[in-house]
Amino acid sequence: MKKTFYALTFGLSFAALLPATAQDAGRAVVPSVQPQMETPGRQCASMEVLAAQMAADPAMSQRMAAIEAQTRNFVANPTMNRTNAVVTIPVVVHVVYNTSAQNVPQSQIDAQIAQLNQDYAKLNADVANTPALYAGLAANTNIQFVLAKRDPNGANTTGVVRKQTKTRSFSSNDFVKYSSKGGDDAWPADKYLNLWLCNLGQGLLGYAQFPGGAAATDGVVVLYSSVPGGSATNYNKGRTATHEIGHWLNLRHIWGDATCGNDLVSDTPTQQTSNGGCPAFPHVTCSNQGDMSMNYMDYTYDQCMYMFTTGQSSRMNALFGAGGARASLLTSTGGTAPRTMLASYSLYPNPASTTLTLTDAVGARTANASVEVYDIHGQLMKAARYNAATGQLDVQGLNKGLYRVAINDGQQTVQKSFMKE
Repeated sequence: MKKTFYALTFGLSFAALLPATAQDAGRAVVPSVQPQMETPGRQCASMEVLAAQMAADPAMSQRMAAIEAQTRNFVANPTMNRTNAVVTIPVVVHVVYNTSAQNVPQSQIDAQIAQLNQDYAKLNADVANTPALYAGLAANTNIQFVLAKRDPNGANTTGVVRKQTKTRSFSSNDFVKYSSKGGDDAWPADKYLNLWLCNLGQGLLGYAQFPGGAAATDGVVVLYSSVPGGSATNYNKGRTATHEIGHWLNLRHIWGDATCGNDLVSDTPTQQTSNGGCPAFPHVTCSNQGDMSMNYMDYTYDQCMYMFTTGQSSRMNALFGAGGARASLLTSTGGTAPRTMLASYSLYPNPASTTLTLTDAVGARTANASVEVYDIHGQLMKAARYNAATGQLDVQGLNKGLYRVAINDGQQTVQKSFMKE
């Protein structure tokens, strides 16, 4: 069986900063990397990536310690810090594909966003399967997701970037996040959640970057076939993205990546290790009343994970509180479409005796507008005729006087006045 290293090299100084919880008596915060046997099936490399990042960047331990301190304060002061306001996160989906099968269609991307919104709002139908023991803990996180409507330059976007690559499969080395390495560059991490869909090798379903990492690699990577309707058997309902975005929002694996470990959440039961497949409940370990194998942060099949807890919700929400590591997303305009620049029009000569010429702001003929003329009493003047091909308005059949021209280009109606001589 493959062995994977999950626990972090946080160091004893960082471990001392972690919050004490009701679980701590049964969970040890492991300050060094410990080998864990991985259940065959779901494979998430988030903790391996975090360990590598911390080894390469010693200052990351301090950044994560500060995040934990802010989280601890947030969780300890729920009345002061928590509101029912929904946090809506703009998402840019980078579809990095080598074959046409990997070029995930828009319909499946839309389905993935919809699944995330159901899971994070506790609107997923299968939450009804939660055992009675844990049903009262299932939480609406008040976090939602929307495909970006505005790109970093302020222009309209669909929120989906498609990039064909010569790379047949990616690993957890972050190459998929760089155009220069066959992937696609991240959009600004303080404005967007970057979600890369690609072919992953080594049996990986996905991985995420925790808060506190580098902006250039911030985001989530998932196997392209794990989206709803994908071809990854047992992992094609979109729950891989739900799980990995949980990491991006500072959640740990529910077993704490150590035997009877600590996931830093007080209302998740201590459990011995990950669960795979669809285990029967209760599966009792570490003196609990049954592993919370249906939690999104375990390793079960997609159809058998369907809840976050209130404690996990609080931990995620802390990122958007005062001083939170992802609070900048609250003011992102990435999810709001930019205002369309409305055209302006010129009408000349004015006064006119026979014809008027209509142009837009750059002097071009206005061929795609409907033009009508009204007198000062609001009566439509059918004798005035507009020729879209020439941009000219024939007014020679009108009596002398003041008239109003209504120009409708499909986005706006602009009114101009002219004098007939």
